[in-house]
Amino acid sequence: MKRPNVLFVMCDQLRADAIGAYGNSIIHTPNLDRLAKRGVLFTKAYSTCPVCIPARYTIRTGCEPYNTGFFMNGPPFLEEGQTEKTEERCGRYLARVMSDMGYRTFGIGKFHTYPDWDEELGFEVHLHSEETYSSLEQREKDAYASFLKNKHPEFNFIEQPHGERTEMYYIPQMSPFPADITVESWAADRAVEQICMEDERPFFGFVSMIGPHPPVAPPIPYNRMYNPDNMPAPVCGDILVDHMDEQLPWMNYMIWAEDIGSSVARVIKARYYGEITYIDMCIGRILNALEQKGYTNNTLVCFFSDHGDHLGDHHSWQKESFFEASCRIPFILSWPEFLPKSAVCEDLVCLTDLFGIATSAAGNPQFRDGIDVLAAVRGCGKKREYLFGYYGVPGTRSFKIMVRDREWKYIYMANGGREQLFNLCTDPDERRQCIETYCAVASRMREVAFEEARRRPLLSHALCGNSFIALDYEPLPRVRAYQFDSSRGVYGFMY
Repeated sequence: MKRPNVLFVMCDQLRADAIGAYGNSIIHTPNLDRLAKRGVLFTKAYSTCPVCIPARYTIRTGCEPYNTGFFMNGPPFLEEGQTEKTEERCGRYLARVMSDMGYRTFGIGKFHTYPDWDEELGFEVHLHSEETYSSLEQREKDAYASFLKNKHPEFNFIEQPHGERTEMYYIPQMSPFPADITVESWAADRAVEQICMEDERPFFGFVSMIGPHPPVAPPIPYNRMYNPDNMPAPVCGDILVDHMDEQLPWMNYMIWAEDIGSSVARVIKARYYGEITYIDMCIGRILNALEQKGYTNNTLVCFFSDHGDHLGDHHSWQKESFFEASCRIPFILSWPEFLPKSAVCEDLVCLTDLFGIATSAAGNPQFRDGIDVLAAVRGCGKKREYLFGYYGVPGTRSFKIMVRDREWKYIYMANGGREQLFNLCTDPDERRQCIETYCAVASRMREVAFEEARRRPLLSHALCGNSFIALDYEPLPRVRAYQFDSSRGVYGFMY
């Protein structure tokens, strides 16, 4: 059989429950739904470090944070003497590996590399479209910003083309652009161009959308597609449990979201859904291009997101927690010549597995820290008993670890030595804290987390003797995030 094309399509900050195929009866996502109908939908898929930079390094390396060193946005946490070059620590990036196997490669969209925003990732064609511009040079080199400047100069005055940030981070907005020239439409157009190129080689493509990451600013008419009165209110439990993770109220304050009430939260969700439906339309153009070229049956399409968004659930906004809203992601695989259709899989999978999925399809499996998902789907591969999540520098107050099995989720937080335990079968909204009522389960899951940390050198910094380090609880100092267009010398408010 001819080797398949492999196409990764990724969204940013897209919750798993915001897609029709995942059971959402309100939202319209016909193209993602048709992708699920011709493939496998995973119901227990996770981002093991649910924030932008670590999630993306997990995807491109196939390695977990204990190998990449990226436990949060910012510089990696490394042992003394470790090289600062990620590929020397983890192995060659996925795009480079696929090129080595004879694939034509292209990458389009947001890649969020650190410390260099335009790190060379191994793609033959690499078109960046990042969220913000730190300098005029970056704005000039950003492919989407250059597209606007050269093709649509009438819009070049706009400082933040993806929506106003800072105090407007969670204020519902409308895109300043018509629907055919937003960054998502631009990414879809570039993807279609690459898919339609004549080349004897199979292709590996990576299309990374900026949306629906806030600010939520869908274009007309998607800004008014959903009535906020039809939106469900945020799902909240006891705030003392919801905010056991001090990072959540800290993050609320950081992005001016500490006072958002239920009615505004429903307005935000309506715009969030509108942005997702718009992105779904853009993705539909990509899927149509595959069909028109006759590639559908022998193209492995992997759709996923880097993490979710609390959207007011658990009295919280943004991500970076191990509540389902933050760390559970959509994960759909379609390869009609090889995988079953309209299948639902409850295996525990994660972003780390994508490296093995792509390389297996290409004929040279490399799993690194992941598992063989394609074999597991066909019933001949080993499945996970436990899935782990990691966030924050081990040994500091920011550190937390999650363990998930088919029924339970356990979370340990170093700040105060706090623990949470939820039964996701009987309490999928995670509103009932079980740490004291199910002591045996808590003990088992705690031991599993400890053993995972004990055998990983970087994670061992989170341990002291036979337990995790518990640091005295301290509230984090409240600070605001100021995200203006520094590429044009704008650094703050005028007064």
